[in-house]
Amino acid sequence: MCRNIRPLHNFEPGATSQEVHDAALQYVRKVSGMTKPSQANSEVFDRAVAEIAHATEHLLADLVTSAPPKDREVEREKARARSAKRFPNAAAS
Repeated sequence: MCRNIRPLHNFEPGATSQEVHDAALQYVRKVSGMTKPSQANSEVFDRAVAEIAHATEHLLADLVTSAPPKDREVEREKARARSAKRFPNAAAS
């Protein structure tokens, strides 16, 4: 589950609210051990996602760095190259 959480800091353009929400959702899924909560737990599950997304947006807004912003396409290509090296037969499928 958590391999879907991607770094969100220091990208140009910055992370969208949807990306922050998706990361928060993956985190709550991992911590809770469930991908979809029961009706009895849906309210607390959704509240946790919202609170974590809110805290993440504050974190990203307050972080500082002297490094130049990363390019999303360049980082995506690096990830594809790592994946192809790690799973050489997956590209053949």
